[in-house]
Amino acid sequence: MTSFKTPSILAGLIGASIQASRTPALHEQEGDAQGMRYLYRLIDLDALKLDINALPDLVQAAQRMSFTGLNITFPCKQAVIPLLDELSDEARGIGAVNTVVFKDGKRIGHNTDCLGFAEGFRRGLPDVPRQRVVQLGAGGAGAAVAHALLIEGVEQLSIFEVDPGRAQSLVDNLNAHFGASRAVVGRDLPSAMAKADGLVNTTPVGMSKLPGTPLPPQLLHTALWVAEIIYFPLETELLQHARALGCRTLDGGTMAVYQAVKAFELFSGQPADGERMQAHFHSMND
Repeated sequence: MTSFKTPSILAGLIGASIQASRTPALHEQEGDAQGMRYLYRLIDLDALKLDINALPDLVQAAQRMSFTGLNITFPCKQAVIPLLDELSDEARGIGAVNTVVFKDGKRIGHNTDCLGFAEGFRRGLPDVPRQRVVQLGAGGAGAAVAHALLIEGVEQLSIFEVDPGRAQSLVDNLNAHFGASRAVVGRDLPSAMAKADGLVNTTPVGMSKLPGTPLPPQLLHTALWVAEIIYFPLETELLQHARALGCRTLDGGTMAVYQAVKAFELFSGQPADGERMQAHFHSMND
């Protein structure tokens, strides 16, 4: 009789206000489908009445308790970097981490958000014009999305962000990687929107806990395509306004699934079935 050791995975997600996250179910169901013992736990700063200052202790506790790894979400994707021993090339280039693997006593940071958004963009908006695109937000997720947009052929990306220093830092990073003037700090939103082919929201405005739109809806126009990274709800107010105008749109679901596909592979060492994970994601949102 042949015996084998069933892979045993213990993973978690650190972030604020993450009780509605679909990520634990995505990972655990795929683990079940592959015959793994796969547990995935939420480590919610808000529920624990903690803030970002608790991040070092939480990462250390997970490592000491033999977690396989952690996903990292808002507001910790950049704050976690000084706590790590190594970064993948992609995480280093983007300057944000959403996946930490504990291996051989080391904490290794990865970024699967870039791949996740790019996969969603290719699937949902494969043939849209890409001359000028406006991106709202320059945080950890925004950095990954901006890299993905330029990889996918956006000619010029205008970054609008409430923190001017953070916007400038991301623009400098992008231009160093992709060439001068591929990215600019946005100054005049109405003017930029009037000329834009596309709009991408990477801010948390539109989430269930932060309803509303990240810009005045009257700045939208029919020739625009609009993409979100928010997936709870899938139909944000921004997407509702855009669809009412007849704009082509992309919700945050595919990014959520495909960043999880890559994170699953990093944690388990096994390939994940992306189509199966996407079907499970949509079954949770029906």
